[in-house]
Amino acid sequence: MTLRIEILRGEALDAALDDVARLRITVFRDWPYLYDGSLEYERKYLEVYRQSDQTVLVGAFDGTRLVGAATGTPMLDHAEDFATAFEGAGYDLVNIFYCAESVLLPDYRGQGAGHRFFDLREAHARSVGAQYTAFCGVQRPADHPMRPADYAPLDPFWRKRGYRPLDGVIARFSWKDVGDTSETKKPLQFWIRDLSSEG
Repeated sequence: MTLRIEILRGEALDAALDDVARLRITVFRDWPYLYDGSLEYERKYLEVYRQSDQTVLVGAFDGTRLVGAATGTPMLDHAEDFATAFEGAGYDLVNIFYCAESVLLPDYRGQGAGHRFFDLREAHARSVGAQYTAFCGVQRPADHPMRPADYAPLDPFWRKRGYRPLDGVIARFSWKDVGDTSETKKPLQFWIRDLSSEG
């Protein structure tokens, strides 16, 4: 199967947002996120992609079916959430573009979509004047009871892309894990890339 991967704008973006919401709920239900999400929350979360021309939404399609997506926004859009994490790290949020998520259904992995998602978001980040791109990944204990025995962290992929973890730059977000009755805070480690470097 050949994936079609493209940046979505205007009507195409509007038409895809509910499918992006469902993809986030489906993909993030698995390890390591274990996210028990709702369509109502996702619709509110994704509204920024309708409202700002500084954001980017990349879609991966099998025919007309959306099977993957990647998003990004200027870090200042998340200043309230991330300013504390970056305090004292030596970075001005105005220079950072945040790669918010990449979600892809399992049957479509291993075909290069992950690299293409980063390629398009990094190109967009450069076009809006960003010096860095960054993302964060959830941290779970190695002995967590729901950790799959065959789980392979994405660290090697991220490093190959030129990203490195930012020591001590940890965001904390609350969500309800699969099987839980209430939300709990989780640590998310930031990774960053200087867009002027090779990667």
